[in-house]
Amino acid sequence: MQHLANLLLNTDSYKASHWLQYPPGTDATFFYVESRGGTHDRTVFFGLQAILKEYLATPVTHADVDEARDVFAAHGEPFNEAGWRDIVDRHGGHLPIRIRAVPEGTVVPTHEALMTIESTDPQAFWVPSYLETMLLRIWYPITVATISWHAKQTIRQFLERTSDDPEGQLPFKLHDFGARGVSSLESAALGGAAHLVNFMGTDTVSGLLLAKAHYHEPMAGFSIPAAEHSTITSWGRDNEIEAYRNMLRQFARPGSIVAVVSDSYDIFHAIRQHWGTTLKQEVIDSGATVVIRPDSGDPVAVVHQCLDLLEEAFGHTVNGKGYKVLNHVRVIQGDGINPSSIRAILERITSAGYATDNLAFGMGGALLQRLDRDTQKFALKCSAARVDGEWIDVYKDPVTDKGKQSKRGRMTLLRHREYGGFRTVPVPASASSLDDVERPAGYDDAMVTVWEDGHLLRDWTFAEIRARADAARL
Repeated sequence: MQHLANLLLNTDSYKASHWLQYPPGTDATFFYVESRGGTHDRTVFFGLQAILKEYLATPVTHADVDEARDVFAAHGEPFNEAGWRDIVDRHGGHLPIRIRAVPEGTVVPTHEALMTIESTDPQAFWVPSYLETMLLRIWYPITVATISWHAKQTIRQFLERTSDDPEGQLPFKLHDFGARGVSSLESAALGGAAHLVNFMGTDTVSGLLLAKAHYHEPMAGFSIPAAEHSTITSWGRDNEIEAYRNMLRQFARPGSIVAVVSDSYDIFHAIRQHWGTTLKQEVIDSGATVVIRPDSGDPVAVVHQCLDLLEEAFGHTVNGKGYKVLNHVRVIQGDGINPSSIRAILERITSAGYATDNLAFGMGGALLQRLDRDTQKFALKCSAARVDGEWIDVYKDPVTDKGKQSKRGRMTLLRHREYGGFRTVPVPASASSLDDVERPAGYDDAMVTVWEDGHLLRDWTFAEIRARADAARL
């Protein structure tokens, strides 16, 4: 949507008046982002680089200022026209801010600072606040990456218990089906890329494009030929088996994988009669792995029953850990999948003696859409301001909700170099820079400066981000 490209209008209405609301003598401000708790006890930091490249890399122009001035005048808000024109004239339209953050892919416990934003020009101390609306949207890719990462830990646990090749199997065990269920193309891109930090299976094409454009990844994920209901039901109920046979003839080759939704009428009949009897030899002779997709019913019960029917038809081998691995066929479950149902299904099939190798998951709405800023209670808050030359603490501490108490003062995040623990620590009011912070023994700064005065200082690759996230464990 090109009409949304003006950075000065990528904010909340009331932000336009905030430059008039700070104490006289204010010439610097400091903000931070944290997850104040939520569903998970740690988050995967991801998406800042994409946001910075997409929105802050293009300098503000006088034409942008003209448009914002006219919009806010008609909208009923004051607007700092002189301040923005000063940024265009003196800074070439680059915003005078510094952003420090943990490297993307880092897994950090909740209640710790993940990034900080500070002004670098006394005349533009109000800029960090103006950017809150845009920058806090980082909650979305972080939360998607976090949900995906925690699902990965669950699946890894079952693979390590039941599979001979857990690390080889893991990258393709959770497939992103979420593109059609999100609110926008941009959400699909950010969320799709966030999932790919942890896995390599996706049908969300825009996530691939974002990883390529902003993280130097030529191809971040992969997919396979797969049927949808229309490509099966268009053959008619009496010709259901011909629809399946067509899938084999079009896509089944030695070493290939093809997925076929098979619940259009009766999933159990389809497995017993069509796949397990009439087409059985064609499946075997093709040399392909045929993945049967149920798409209705209770996921726990249906997956188990499908595995039993497929095992009866195609047989199994027993792997080195004593679990059954089906011959020629697998199952993918994409309906009703969320972190809880993943665990429930895996517990059920493991207790029945099946290796996790037999099953993959697809997750759509629960991965990219069934979440909000409060899933991990994200907040971006001002914690310090310099007034009349002195840094003062800025904080909120509402008596009605202690969970919304904010941090005070300038700060950074430290990490223990041996044990990996994190600590958010204050920067003394007298300190002229972070170099003056006294670090406890064994701790290093966990944040780096990623953006300053219009320039990206750290340009992470997708491979680096994946490696950081994969190295962390529950």
